[in-house]
Amino acid sequence: MPRVLKNLKPERVFYFFEEISGIPRGSGNEKGISDYLAGFARERNLEVIQDSYNNIVIRKDATEGYENSPRVVIQGHLDMVCEKNASKVHDFEADPIELIIDGDFIRANGTTLGADNGIAVAYAMALLDSKDIPHPPLEVLLTSDEETGMSGAANLNPEDLKGRILINIDNEEEGQLLVSCAGGMRAKVTLSIEWCEPEKGLSSCKIKVRGLKGGHSGMDIIKQRGNSNKILGRILVDMLKAVNFELASVNGGAKDNAIPREAEAEILVREEDIPAINEKIVRWNKILGNEYRKSDPGLVIEFEEAGQNAFRVFSSDSKEKAAKLLCAIPNGIMTMSMDISGLVQSSTNLGVVKTLNDSISFDSAVRSSVRSLKHDIVKQTEIIGEALGAVVTVHSEYPEWQYEEDSKVRGVFQRVHKEMYGKDAEIVAIHAGVECGLFKEKFPDIDMISFGPNLYDVHTPDEHMSISSVERTWEYLLKVLKEIK
Repeated sequence: MPRVLKNLKPERVFYFFEEISGIPRGSGNEKGISDYLAGFARERNLEVIQDSYNNIVIRKDATEGYENSPRVVIQGHLDMVCEKNASKVHDFEADPIELIIDGDFIRANGTTLGADNGIAVAYAMALLDSKDIPHPPLEVLLTSDEETGMSGAANLNPEDLKGRILINIDNEEEGQLLVSCAGGMRAKVTLSIEWCEPEKGLSSCKIKVRGLKGGHSGMDIIKQRGNSNKILGRILVDMLKAVNFELASVNGGAKDNAIPREAEAEILVREEDIPAINEKIVRWNKILGNEYRKSDPGLVIEFEEAGQNAFRVFSSDSKEKAAKLLCAIPNGIMTMSMDISGLVQSSTNLGVVKTLNDSISFDSAVRSSVRSLKHDIVKQTEIIGEALGAVVTVHSEYPEWQYEEDSKVRGVFQRVHKEMYGKDAEIVAIHAGVECGLFKEKFPDIDMISFGPNLYDVHTPDEHMSISSVERTWEYLLKVLKEIK
């Protein structure tokens, strides 16, 4: 098969990016990419550690003149978020990512691209493969499950990592140096469903929320984009007392760390009530079209016949509780930072709603750079859930990464940036989790920085990466490594 990225520079970076794009690597499915990297290291006679969580550590000796330099860790994660357009036929467990060059950008055909964080893997492989790049002793750390809980980083054996300077390549804006991030945790609300037989003579219909932009539940929460699950909750609660309907299912979103773009509810109604529901949908399209005219101009609420009727529906009590939970569970920005202008301090994203055999679940990703506020959001969720008869559980907590006043690696990055571009790099903190928080907890004396090339619309099928930015960022990284003595 001809290579799509064959003529792009830096040649070896894009060569390896295309290689790994052919290997399925959604969160929880990293064994294949982990094995591939272990084999890659062995072929080059490099020391490699592959643990039971599919984390990979690869060590490469310093080049001549750098033998006494401090060891540098190049770090990224193996997994990617697997999102696709509803019309796209793609099996993330088996199919390669279909790469497309679009001007200065690389994108995928109807799916996420996986540049988050495949570009870090490609940079690391190009460094390990090189024979003429000056660098100190290198230790490449590529972790698993970053996108859905960071279990790879959380379970990393501290003895497997020797370096105490770490360069994380998981930031998405060129010219920025990330120095702090939010911590997070997952909250799941589970409501048991009482099922009953539907009334005779009802028609099955669907209410669909479509056309939202979605995005990363941390990085893009500041953009105030619509959440399809919350929008559907508002509509269902509005209908509870105004229209007679039975509820057969509610489903929305694919990942709790992605702002959901689509959601739908299957309802059963009498034919004579359909005009009233249509009026409701027209009204909600006007209301929501006004509210989201800037952030999500493509938003549309659809109402259509669903075909075959459902054989069971929620009881009246379960229907009311499910709709109210969908509407009331906290979502969006909760607090803004008083220290850093424009930084979201804490938020929560109701990312996935799923109707199961005996329950309906509501999964949220909670984030904050202040630990106590993170737990306060969970407490609010618990109070609402318990008031409506649901069970609330929490899992996958990870720590925040606090700003360090003194950082030698940050000083090198700042100095090199000024020399190369004639201007200062932007020092930023983000409202998203990166694995640096976990590394700081494991290695209190570690000195870290995070940077990367320009990526756009990550965690969505619109994800794309700037080709020229990849080249500039690569040259920046090489210059930094040359300066670490």
